[in-house]
Amino acid sequence: MMAQNSAEVFIPLLRIEHPDLDAPQLLAYNSEAVVRTDGTYRPYNFKINLPRQSDEEVPEVTLTVDNTDLEVNDKIRTLVGEPSVTFMVVLASSPDVEEAGPFAMKLASAQATAETITGTLGQEQDVFSQMVPAQQFMPSNSPGLFL
Repeated sequence: MMAQNSAEVFIPLLRIEHPDLDAPQLLAYNSEAVVRTDGTYRPYNFKINLPRQSDEEVPEVTLTVDNTDLEVNDKIRTLVGEPSVTFMVVLASSPDVEEAGPFAMKLASAQATAETITGTLGQEQDVFSQMVPAQQFMPSNSPGLFL
């Protein structure tokens, strides 16, 4: 992976899932389809911006998908709730082996223009808003602590 030159081709893949979709949207950043055991990833133009590493904020990933044929836009627009997005990188010679990932995230928000759909990916928000510890220790539920 760190070689200066390689005959291998790295292919980023996206899998978009939601209960309201008939089938997952399988996209490959490649000029031809990528056939894997979990389905055929069709060629599609997209870009992923990875987050900065910071202790101050929750990391978010930005996803930009081509919108020229409106197919992905039409499917995402009809969904209620957050679709699951899985990102991974495979080699063209071994598409069933993930070289990086899979990274599972939720599509928190999306905006569309005539050219692109841009979305913010992140972890489930309620994970970060839960109380730790989840239980509060009070005399009413833990009398042995208050003797």
